[in-house]
Amino acid sequence: MSEPGDPRSVDVLTVTSVADVTPSVRRVVLSGTADAVAAAGPTVNLLVPRVGDPDPRWPSVARDGRVVWPVGAHGVSLRSYTARRQDVRRGEVEIDFVLHGDGPAASWAAAAAPGALLGVAGSGALGDRPAGTLLLAGDETALPAISRILAAAAPDTTGTALLEVAGPEEEQSLAAPAGVEVRWLHRGGTPPGEGTLLADAVAALDRPAGDDLFAWVAAESAAVRVVRADLRGRWGLSRAQHHAIGYWRRGRAMSPAG
Repeated sequence: MSEPGDPRSVDVLTVTSVADVTPSVRRVVLSGTADAVAAAGPTVNLLVPRVGDPDPRWPSVARDGRVVWPVGAHGVSLRSYTARRQDVRRGEVEIDFVLHGDGPAASWAAAAAPGALLGVAGSGALGDRPAGTLLLAGDETALPAISRILAAAAPDTTGTALLEVAGPEEEQSLAAPAGVEVRWLHRGGTPPGEGTLLADAVAALDRPAGDDLFAWVAAESAAVRVVRADLRGRWGLSRAQHHAIGYWRRGRAMSPAG
């Protein structure tokens, strides 16, 4: 019998369906217990097994939230993603994976089929907050988070959402308040993370009037640093008025929180 301080087993979700939303985004629907689904977001720590592993050696989770890895080889990778949708009543979690690169999560998603398993090892917040005016900026990896922020925004919210994708084939349908302009930015043949499209689009915006303003930014780390400097400098936003985080770094396998 385990003691109160012992590590607990991780929650395990099972793939029920897989669909390609765009050429580079695969949507995976997973099922699990109500507790597992409730624990899987908004930002969820996924335990990704090796492709084709029918019996992963899952880690456990300590009381303080630390992942306790098994001794020896286990083949499970920890990646942070944003759940695009959670339905505790139906026991479902929906996660979008960007298929760029050959990292463990992209490789798993590319091969995912009903019956495949994913572990869940805790979750966190998106870092957003309500405001009368929003600036949202991100690339493909940030779309799940931005879709959640837009869906939760009050009907009278105003602002701009700047979304960088490869081209029109990568655009997705997003529900947004009428006062929020959703603007798609197409980088064309420029590889992800190698251009300045997103930062240039933010630089071209005038700062909205007033202080009831919040900016949320997530993309490649170098691009986010440029946008963050603009928001803190030219826009004069305080730490409480913005959240800017690098979801991935050029030259490394993508591991987005989105």
